[in-house]
Amino acid sequence: MPGRDLSRRFYEQAVRPLIADVPHAAALLGEGSEVLGFDDEVSTDHDFGPRVQLFVPPGLDTTPIDVALERLPARFDGFPVVFPDSDRHDGRPHHQMEMTTARAFFVDRLGVDPACGMDLADWLLAPTQILASLTGGVVLHDPFDLLTTRRRALAWYPDDVWRYVLAAGWLRVSQEEPFIGRTGGRGDDLGSRMLAARVARDLVRIGFLLERRWAPYSKWLMTAFAHLTLAGQIGEHLHRALSAARWREREAALCAAASHLAAVTNRLGLAEPVDPAPRRFHSRDIQVLGAERLTRALTDAISDPRLRALLTRLGHRPDGPLGHLPGAIDQAIDSVEIPARPHRRRDYAPALGLRA
Repeated sequence: MPGRDLSRRFYEQAVRPLIADVPHAAALLGEGSEVLGFDDEVSTDHDFGPRVQLFVPPGLDTTPIDVALERLPARFDGFPVVFPDSDRHDGRPHHQMEMTTARAFFVDRLGVDPACGMDLADWLLAPTQILASLTGGVVLHDPFDLLTTRRRALAWYPDDVWRYVLAAGWLRVSQEEPFIGRTGGRGDDLGSRMLAARVARDLVRIGFLLERRWAPYSKWLMTAFAHLTLAGQIGEHLHRALSAARWREREAALCAAASHLAAVTNRLGLAEPVDPAPRRFHSRDIQVLGAERLTRALTDAISDPRLRALLTRLGHRPDGPLGHLPGAIDQAIDSVEIPARPHRRRDYAPALGLRA
C-alpha cells in the first residue's frame, strides 16, 4: 500500500477516533519518500510504517493525547505501529505520531513561518526539496486552515524571484554549454560526457522552474521529471545526449533540448522573447543555445527593488556584465548536507549575495 494511503487510513480508522474531541490538524508532510508518492516495496525496509503528524494549538496540554495514543493497535494494515525511525526518537521503536504546532513544524524545516510571509532571503535559502515536501504530501484534517494557509504561501515564487532563479539557471547552462564541444573536439570523450550530464541536469531543473514545480533532490529528480509535460517534449533529446557515442550528436541533442526550453521560457511572458535557435559559439565550430541571452532578458525584466539591489551587489549591470548570479541555494551549493539543515543554511547567505 502506498505510504500516503496508509497514512490516511491510519489516521481515519485508528488515530482520529482516539482524539476526536481535541482540536487538531493532521497530515503527512516533510521527510520520507512516501510524502512525494515515490515509495515502493523497497521503501518498506527501513523507517516505514503508519505515521501521521498532529498539529495542535500552541500551549495545549498534550497529556490527554499522549494517553489516548497509548491505545493505538499493535499493527495496522499488516504493518507494526511501533517501529524504529532513524530520524525520530533517537532511532528507538516508537509509534510515529509526531505532535507539534504548525508554526514549529514549518520553522523547523524552513527556518521561517510562511504564514508570516516569505522575504527574498527566505525564498533563496529554501531548498526546492524542502518546499516540495511541505507542499506535497497529504493534509488529512485542517479545520482551521493552519496547514492550507502555509502551503498556499509556499505554492510558488513571486514573479521577480522566479525571474531571478530562472535567469541563474540559464546562466549555469551558458557557462558550460560550449565545453561539450570543446572537450569532445580535443578527444576528451569522457570529459564531454560528464559535462553533457551536468548541462542536462541543469536543463531538467529549468524544466521544473518552467512548470512551476518544486524539484525534489537527486534520488527522485528524474522520477518527478517524468511527470512533467516537458518530459515528453525534451526527454528523448536528453536521453540521446547522454547515450551518444560522438560529441557532435551529444551537442546537437543538448542544443535541441535547450532550444525547446528557451521557447517555453519565451511563452511564459516573464521577459522579452529571445531567438531560441542554436548558434555558433564565437567563431568556433561549436553549437550552443547562447543561454546567457535568456539571463539578460529575465534580469532586465526584474523590477523588485530588493532584487535590483541584489543584482547590483552581484556585479550585474544593465547593458554590461551579467554578474555571477548564484541564484537560490540549490543552484549555488551542490551539497546534500547544507540544504537539509535549516540552521546551517543561513550561514551561506553571503554566498548568495544576501546580507548576513
